[in-house]
Amino acid sequence: MANRLPVAWDDIADRWAPSPGGLVSALAPILVDRRGAWVGWPGIADREEEPFRLEGIRQVPVTISAEEFTDYYEGFCNGTIWPLYHDAIRPVEMHRHWWRPYVVVNQRFADAVISETAVDEPVWVQDYQLQLVPAMLRAATPDRRIGFFLHIPFPPVEIFGRLPWRREIIAGLLGADVIGFHTRQSARNFARAARVFSTATGPAGQLSWQGRTITVESVPISIDTAEFKALAGSPEIADAAVRFRRELGSPRHLMLGVDRLDYTKGIDLRLRAFQTVLERRPDLRGQVTFVQVAVPSRAGVEEYQIIRDQIELLVGRINGEFGRRDWVPVHYLHRSLAREELVAYYRAADVMVITPLRDGMNLVAKEYIACRVDGTGVLVLSEFAGAAEQLDRALVVNPYDLDGLADTIERAIELGAGEQRDRMRYLRRAVTRWDVYGWAERCLDSVLG
Repeated sequence: MANRLPVAWDDIADRWAPSPGGLVSALAPILVDRRGAWVGWPGIADREEEPFRLEGIRQVPVTISAEEFTDYYEGFCNGTIWPLYHDAIRPVEMHRHWWRPYVVVNQRFADAVISETAVDEPVWVQDYQLQLVPAMLRAATPDRRIGFFLHIPFPPVEIFGRLPWRREIIAGLLGADVIGFHTRQSARNFARAARVFSTATGPAGQLSWQGRTITVESVPISIDTAEFKALAGSPEIADAAVRFRRELGSPRHLMLGVDRLDYTKGIDLRLRAFQTVLERRPDLRGQVTFVQVAVPSRAGVEEYQIIRDQIELLVGRINGEFGRRDWVPVHYLHRSLAREELVAYYRAADVMVITPLRDGMNLVAKEYIACRVDGTGVLVLSEFAGAAEQLDRALVVNPYDLDGLADTIERAIELGAGEQRDRMRYLRRAVTRWDVYGWAERCLDSVLG
């Protein structure tokens, strides 16, 4: 069960079509093999649709009205939970009229499962949009195996405690038998919140509540490593990578940032750090080019319009101050990239800079590593990305420390080939050992008991 179905309506073909994505790719074969179902919103407000079968999976659509989408999704999910769970790095809006639609929609998802499945069939619930569902399912079907996985961070109790509905959220999650998180820190944060805001007791990994034992574990999600490796190793991608560098003026050093346009990603801070490098290292001017890809996100939300304006103003300022006729310091792309184009950028870039202020995992870091088939490349990674727990041989930084970030960027640019290969060998081994299929199997094994 997830907020969205793994399909989307194709207006041109007038039919449903599979949606790409790592989670879908990992779970689809398992659901087909087990004759499973996927419950989710079809992505179109007010659309009522009977369950149907596609790609061997029973699709169970849940209807959400336009008004509910505004209050439940744009309001409570993305105006309250999203910033709160990302350490409240932006002001959190808490409106009473957003809470009721969140409850109503969660109950509708639970009812869809209850009506479409046997009482003993296991259910795996995904992410922050559906945190009340486990308890709703438990109340209706007490003996069902229920799992929950949170794909964003779970905040410290001092931040989570600001939420007026903190007890309801904790009780909702404790309806599950297994609760999964990307990092050990998120798992510990949740366990502490459960002990503070409910009667749960016990150690972080095994909470006791209402006569049941709830397993709380960290299971970091990953990527389809083999797919990225194969694509990055193709001659077509290698040629495209060479062409990209040539089109950028064949810089001696090429740096890359790829992010969804979101205030949690720290894009503005990394650009300011790059600006600092150019200010204090005139010898690097004309030698280093930074490509920043910002994938459009929530364009209708004012907060996202503001961060876009700030980033584009900063890009213009850097290029205006340091740019020359034969060199543009920052190339900024506000659009999505096709998979092949993205992989070619990964192959072309000497340095990948990922500096979120808080991130559940950040799969871009793992994608970059998987695509460095020649064993070179440097990853600069925020300590506040969940990936930093696994990828500790990256150059790990505090993105709030602009001078420290600038120092690390300089170090990344000048890192010797030997150290690059030593670090990348370790990172590639970590990403290869644990891919998205291993993650899915481990999680489902826990859910199935």
